[in-house]
Amino acid sequence: MENELKDLEKALLAAVRGMSLDELKRNREGKWSAAQILEHLCLTYQGTIKAFERCLQAEKPLGGNPTLKQRVSIAAVTRWGYLPEGRSAPERTVPRGMPVEQVVEQTITGLSAMDAIIGEAEKKYGKRTRVLDHPVLGPLTTKQWRGFHGTHGRHHLKQIRSLRVAG
Repeated sequence: MENELKDLEKALLAAVRGMSLDELKRNREGKWSAAQILEHLCLTYQGTIKAFERCLQAEKPLGGNPTLKQRVSIAAVTRWGYLPEGRSAPERTVPRGMPVEQVVEQTITGLSAMDAIIGEAEKKYGKRTRVLDHPVLGPLTTKQWRGFHGTHGRHHLKQIRSLRVAG
């Protein structure tokens, strides 16, 4: 696993280590619980895996050419680790009620599987090729995909840690 995602995996596991199922389910009014945050991350990993499967099956990269605005947004998120607050999760990544007993394992398994398929695409198409379009950011390279998921995961990691402190 690439370092950025390996570090995220370790941090996620550390953040939930010792939390009971009740603690994982506890949320603040109007906010997601730690379990729901993990499920959201898991769903984003599954979506990325499916997109990379399509790319590999197509036998060609599917990323377009980014606009100047997209280039700035991509750099902000994937290089500088900035993720704007207040954006709603796309419907396909909203938690659906995955069993709390499974959510940690499924999320970590998904993260590892996602990193593996990104690696496959990187071997096939190279590190500089824009392999797929992100639904918000636009065309990303494999490194940028990992950077997005690292930034996104750290954003939600802060939320999990704050739930733990509040609990």
